[in-house]
Amino acid sequence: MKEELKQKISEYLATHFYLNLATVSPEGRPMAHTMAYVSEDTTVYLATNRSTRKVRNIMHNQAVAFTVDEDDPDWFDMQALQVEGFAYIVEDEGEMRRIGEIMVGKFPIIADMPPNPDTILIKIVPDIVYYLDYSVEFGHRETATF
Repeated sequence: MKEELKQKISEYLATHFYLNLATVSPEGRPMAHTMAYVSEDTTVYLATNRSTRKVRNIMHNQAVAFTVDEDDPDWFDMQALQVEGFAYIVEDEGEMRRIGEIMVGKFPIIADMPPNPDTILIKIVPDIVYYLDYSVEFGHRETATF
């Protein structure tokens, strides 16, 4: 994988706030979830309540996909990420603390929120990332595998 492409993906993730997470229910139904996230290089972290459908889906099938994109009507300037990967529930206390600090830095509003014992942290490790950049050429897409 080209290091330059990995760096572009990392920077894109770091400069955006929301993703659209796709999971599949145990019954085989696809579901989409809009989520705030933080990233560390190309790994993404999400905080959510342990009783959500997305957590139930991930416990059944760790394969997930998500997109991060622009809200721009000009098709010829569009940039986006299409990511396929695997989701894990974070159990390590040190990792939880480190990511919690990153979350407060990106979303300062959460610093004043009371702790919720039902909140868990999901880690998504990419397997394949498609970096779309239509400013290069309409339909331009680069692929990174991890």
